[in-house]
Amino acid sequence: MTDATQTLAAASKAGADFVLSLVNAAFGSSERLAALNLSTSRALLDETVANARTLLEAKDVQEMIKLQAGLTQPLVGTATEYARSAFEIAAQGQEEVAKVFEAQVAEFNKQLNEVLEKAAESAPAGSDFAVAAVKSALAAANSAYENVSKVAKQASDIAQNNLEAATEATEKAVRSTKKVA
Repeated sequence: MTDATQTLAAASKAGADFVLSLVNAAFGSSERLAALNLSTSRALLDETVANARTLLEAKDVQEMIKLQAGLTQPLVGTATEYARSAFEIAAQGQEEVAKVFEAQVAEFNKQLNEVLEKAAESAPAGSDFAVAAVKSALAAANSAYENVSKVAKQASDIAQNNLEAATEATEKAVRSTKKVA
């Protein structure tokens, strides 16, 4: 095999590995979300059946209203737990994809630096400036990528904190509604 053929074969394999890593991350998240959906559906079905039985045991309308008020809190709890878990799965999936991209970017940078070093060794005199400019541009691009990654992580953290605050507020409102009833 020639040097160019080997390089092309290695690049093709790296590309296929990259895509496979992304697909595995996506399937992993999809599997966890499907499992969450099934378990939540089952829990809601069980709660609904139990609630229906409880309501059917009511002796009059007043008792039914009183019972019904107490039955909503567990359903809201299940819904908020589902939302929290779904967000967690999404955040984990995003983190897995980010790791795959980070590894790909690191490998690309390593290979590009190797190519630049080889080019600098065989380049004519006076081309050091051009190689230095390319390396500087690469460093700037890497810095921009790192900054974007940090901002995305911060946005994800803010969204998670907001979800937790909304969940807590919802649960508090349901508890206070139950006390009033």
